Amino acid sequence: MSETPGTPTNPPDATGPGPGAAPAPATMSNRDLFLGLVHSFQAAAMQQMGKTANPFTQEIERDLPQAQLSIDMLRMLEERTKGNLTSEESRFLAHVLRELQLNYVMEMDEEKKRRPAAGGAAGEESGAGA
Repeated sequence: MSETPGTPTNPPDATGPGPGAAPAPATMSNRDLFLGLVHSFQAAAMQQMGKTANPFTQEIERDLPQAQLSIDMLRMLEERTKGNLTSEESRFLAHVLRELQLNYVMEMDEEKKRRPAAGGAAGEESGAGA
């Protein structure tokens, strides 16, 4: 029997995907794929803001510029798909963007609170030598 590229060699049984596993991409609708894409950017941004742990290291990591890029990608997606989404897709994307933007602003405020304490000592040292 010849195999088609991308076709699983084992039938779905005890060795196949378990309950709760995502369906194969070929069975997913465009709606599901779109919502999955938005959700993946949301999860990435939350991880980059330090709201969730990195699934590989199990550690909290913060990379606010990268979080901003993830949010910008979703904003671009919203702009480029305007008028082509269902009301459900549009509402979901708008909700995710609002949630991420609010969390980002909170994280930037936290960053500003941390910076003066660390930057103040450095600023005093450079000011003392002048």
